[in-house]
Amino acid sequence: MYRYETHLHTAPVSRCAAVGVRETLEFYKSLGYDGVFITNHFLDGNINIDDKSMPYKDKIEFYFSDYEAGVEIGKELGIKVFCGVELSYGGTDFLVYGLDKEWFLAHPQIMEMQKTDELAFMIECGALIIQAHPFREASYINHIRLFPRHVHGIEIINACRKDEENEIAKIYAEHYGLLKFAGSDNHRASTQKKLAGICSDEPICSVEDFIEKVKSGSTDIFTLENE
Repeated sequence: MYRYETHLHTAPVSRCAAVGVRETLEFYKSLGYDGVFITNHFLDGNINIDDKSMPYKDKIEFYFSDYEAGVEIGKELGIKVFCGVELSYGGTDFLVYGLDKEWFLAHPQIMEMQKTDELAFMIECGALIIQAHPFREASYINHIRLFPRHVHGIEIINACRKDEENEIAKIYAEHYGLLKFAGSDNHRASTQKKLAGICSDEPICSVEDFIEKVKSGSTDIFTLENE
């Protein structure tokens, strides 16, 4: 069984992440994971950029710097590193897989789009989109937003959320016939107490392979206690 982390934040790109790329990858390698998806907060979320006047291209270069460093470190450690993105909208978050740096460099107009239009456009371009922790409650979230017609799946297990939030997410996914997904939402590497992700009987070779396997139902979700 091959295990993959699907929801992961690293420093310095995600402002809320406490651990850098190397330490994070060393941790997952020690647990026997075959790979991870680095899904840092995008330009519309908690990205570690103070200069709002920075050109879009420079912001994108910074955004993908952790992922690019991760690819090289992953080769050294023997763990695969894949690209993901976490979009944000007032506390509502979406995991996006299948779009690379070149795609984002070529489409700066996404920053001006309404979220539903942006999600639809990304799907047209081949992305797999999962709404993360859809029933998360927090002081900075004014209200829960659901987008059943603009995503492929739902994170029914988020290792950082309460059981009742995950349970409601599962009911929601089943009611709308959406893919069931899981991730750790790890910001702290080895100090994350509970982990979750996607597993497969066959190794995942690329992001495109991952999307195909998830859509076809040939992957499963898992949870893991970090001892």
